[in-house]
Amino acid sequence: MPRIKSAKKAMRQGRARHLRNRAQSSALRTALKRVRTATTSEQAGEAYRVAARLLDRAARKNLIHHNNAARHKSRLAAVVRKLSK
Repeated sequence: MPRIKSAKKAMRQGRARHLRNRAQSSALRTALKRVRTATTSEQAGEAYRVAARLLDRAARKNLIHHNNAARHKSRLAAVVRKLSK
């Protein structure tokens, strides 16, 4: 355990960030899964809009790399396009 005041604060901040990141990652995974498991094109389109917003936010907050977000959005868009045919 840290003894120095700044180290204690850093530990508290790290714990808070860890919990926040874990919650955001979980929400992101759930959103991606909802797009992939959608059965209708309307359902997939709405789920894609939510997932794209979460992907962009995660990339902006450095939760994931921006290329990773772009790749996921591209692949999910292909899934939505396939359903709309």
